[in-house]
Amino acid sequence: VQLQASGGGLVQAGGSLRLSCAASGRTFSSYTMAWFRQAPGKEREFVARITRSGTNTYYRDSVQGRFTISRDNAKNTVYLQMNSLKPEDTAVYYCAASGSGYAGYSYDYWGQGTQVTVSS
Repeated sequence: VQLQASGGGLVQAGGSLRLSCAASGRTFSSYTMAWFRQAPGKEREFVARITRSGTNTYYRDSVQGRFTISRDNAKNTVYLQMNSLKPEDTAVYYCAASGSGYAGYSYDYWGQGTQVTVSS
């Protein structure tokens, strides 16, 4: 499966962005989907995960209540709505598919990343 992330950009603190990740192939609905991010000089970290049907979602503590992950299986797309953005959210955001849990190594497919920059 191929993943194409988009929607990043420059936003002021307190603003919002919506990331999208479009997947190719017919098996999108069979994949758990996740978002990770990597800030300069830091390790990649888990942001959010959504189960195949979209019933269950999971977030890292620092984005809980501000970010919302969702998916549209008919459109083969997963989204990350980011509200109340903070400068510490600045990172390259990656979508990932076919994994489990919070560890990046468990995911088989990765998008190319989209830059999110939050100015103070």
